[in-house]
Amino acid sequence: MKKTLLSFLLAVCFIVIASAQDTEKQFIKENIDFAKVQVENMLKVPFSKTQMPQTLNKNGELVRFNIRSWTAGFFPGTLWYVSEFTGDDALADSARVWTNKMESVKNFTDNHDIGFMMYCPFGNAYRINPDEADKDVLIESARSLSTRFNPVTKTIKSWNSWRSWNGDEVFEYPVIIDNMMNLELLFFASEKSGDDSFKNIAISHATQTMENQIRADGSHFHVTFYDTRTGNFIKGETSQGYSDNSTWSRGQAWAIYGFTMVYRETKDPKFLETAIKTADFYLDHDNLPSDKVAWWDFNAYQPGYTPGVRSNARNLSINYRDVSAAAITASALFELSTFVDGARADKYYNAAVDIVHALGSDRYRAKAGENGNFILKHSVGAIPHNNEIDVPLVYADYYFVEALVRYNALLDGKAIPFAK
Repeated sequence: MKKTLLSFLLAVCFIVIASAQDTEKQFIKENIDFAKVQVENMLKVPFSKTQMPQTLNKNGELVRFNIRSWTAGFFPGTLWYVSEFTGDDALADSARVWTNKMESVKNFTDNHDIGFMMYCPFGNAYRINPDEADKDVLIESARSLSTRFNPVTKTIKSWNSWRSWNGDEVFEYPVIIDNMMNLELLFFASEKSGDDSFKNIAISHATQTMENQIRADGSHFHVTFYDTRTGNFIKGETSQGYSDNSTWSRGQAWAIYGFTMVYRETKDPKFLETAIKTADFYLDHDNLPSDKVAWWDFNAYQPGYTPGVRSNARNLSINYRDVSAAAITASALFELSTFVDGARADKYYNAAVDIVHALGSDRYRAKAGENGNFILKHSVGAIPHNNEIDVPLVYADYYFVEALVRYNALLDGKAIPFAK
């Protein structure tokens, strides 16, 4: 009798779990099918050979950016994810065409963003269908990124200079938290070329960022400055956050994702510890909304946080969510959940599921054919710069689709896909 009851209960549990998984698989499919509708609509819009979709302006008109902008690789990267998931060969052909538009950027050395620009399209192309030509483009791109490494500061220089929001002081060696994302290109190049210099640069940069840019509570400085004569860390400020001592939510997302990725590539526990600290800061913060879609800055308009005298953040009183920060965080948390155990793994996995469900809701997801054919609404580019406020952004779409693809892989009991 007891065995019969136990068998019955186990069967019921199996049915419930299977049903829940089917529901989640359907949720993923429906959202990527919707993404397919939007990107196919975007493909019908005229673009030159050097243009990529970016956002909408204040009049609701499409804004196109040049292929040398930091966001240029996200749309072809999204095409690869959607075409792979749906099995649409025509969309894969489009992904190839749009990826090839980026090839000349492999020699770009004006800032650190070549990792975003090249790894998102060519890395996904190589992951899906390994090709020597794509590998060579990525290795050459890594060489270009490596030119910005300074052995004295032990970091990759992000921008050529930065003028502080607090006045007219100009810093000649700025490093921003976003730069963590570009290290994946270097790890790829090191593995495929056998040249350890790429990997060594990535580890050096990540170590300096961990030591100087991540605060004790797991938050971050958006921008840090170094003395190129001594290599010493000077100070931290912000470019896109509310104030120098606040925490810009997308920067926090870059930190979570970046340190998770560096741990994957190095298996060095100090990077896992940092990924955990940054993730816990995001998820445990008192000012995180219940749907886990963060405000654009965790400390905006709070006492003790004051924007610089030149920052446009001084001119606004409306608080905005940043869907792009949430999408990046969800994608990172799915991977981070695979590197930890027990309650912590459940915490990160369930938070990622909560976020993608929030982003897939009517509050944040567009209607078909609307929103300039972007997938998500309500992202923030740079409030201090008075730029891209409460608009769709191409990289929010990319990381949302990536998060869905990663979620689907984990439901299938598979490893999260990334280029190797």
